[in-house]
Amino acid sequence: MELVTRNYWWLGVTRDVGRYVEGYNMCQQMKNRTEEIAGNLRLSEVLEKPWTHLIVDFITKLPIVARKDAILAVCDRLSKMVHFVATIEGTSAEELARLFRDNVQYVKVTWVTRKCSIRLRASICSEVDKEAR
Repeated sequence: MELVTRNYWWLGVTRDVGRYVEGYNMCQQMKNRTEEIAGNLRLSEVLEKPWTHLIVDFITKLPIVARKDAILAVCDRLSKMVHFVATIEGTSAEELARLFRDNVQYVKVTWVTRKCSIRLRASICSEVDKEAR
């Protein structure tokens, strides 16, 4: 269609070209690709530390509750831990940075602290077991 309308135009050009293509067998058998051919697949990198690679998205068009009508969803790719922050739909880049600083950094520190305390408890339990024997 684009090739025809590049040089020619008449009333009903789309209809006429469509009828011609439908009736021509070769046009029905040959289909041109409109998208680029995909390149080679690459393996995803193996993540080693939590909260280094994040997925961030906004959930918008929500009913207004406490003057907030959107949610900032932040997901850690390694642990799949998700943190939701209530916000407004028109959040600017500066406000987004502030939300990140105030909310997501806190979650990261809390998660690391919990992980360390779990390790500490496990090591204490193993030492208690050794003493009991």
